Amino acid sequence: MLILIHYTNQQTIMEKQEVMEALAGYGSESTRKTLLRHGATEPLDGVKVADLKKLAKKIKTDHRLALALFDSGHADAMYLAGLIANADEVSPEELQHWAEAAEWYMVGEYMVAGLAAESPHGWELGKQWIDDEREHVAAIGWATLGGWLSYRSNEEIDTSGMHHLLKRISKTIHESPNRVRYTMNNFVIATGSYMPDLLAEAKAVAETIGKVSVNMGDTACKVPLATDYIAKVENMGRVGKKRPYVRC
Repeated sequence: MLILIHYTNQQTIMEKQEVMEALAGYGSESTRKTLLRHGATEPLDGVKVADLKKLAKKIKTDHRLALALFDSGHADAMYLAGLIANADEVSPEELQHWAEAAEWYMVGEYMVAGLAAESPHGWELGKQWIDDEREHVAAIGWATLGGWLSYRSNEEIDTSGMHHLLKRISKTIHESPNRVRYTMNNFVIATGSYMPDLLAEAKAVAETIGKVSVNMGDTACKVPLATDYIAKVENMGRVGKKRPYVRC
């Protein structure tokens, strides 16, 4: 059982220790091996995302604890940190630090990008990150921009910049680094799925880029075909329906 106390730095450290013990209890060798195949790096206990969500539900939002857990460098703790961080409280500097440190795509593209997209800083940071020479940071940038489209109202989205981003993907996706190709492809899908005014343009770009090849490692994961995915959303009548949150 987690006993979460606040107010002092020493107490935050004790909270972190308790959470790390809880993670160890949830961990399993089979999940650990699976996560390692998905690119996770040591240290980690091998905690299922469903169990991380159970812990996050107990902890609720605790931004200070999230910062401490993330800086542990422990893969499971870093993912959990993204679940309990406060999107309204997180600073651009904290997000920058997290993006640089999150070399495992499940933390970077899901948690860091999701937190950034739910924060007020996501669009500007995402545009900066996509130009970063480091593959994982650039991938987080595209994931952040896609998350922003899925979550923000259309009035909050700079549609003038969207044309440039889609054109850039159309021209460069197949020569881009591995994980960047994956998140670029997802950005096209997000555009077609969440931006009705850009649906036609997104479909045209999806046709242009076609099948995107990404090395998914020793996993069964596949890269979605943007044309098919957008068509499925369109046929379901869900184009423009925004998500209640990005982190998952």
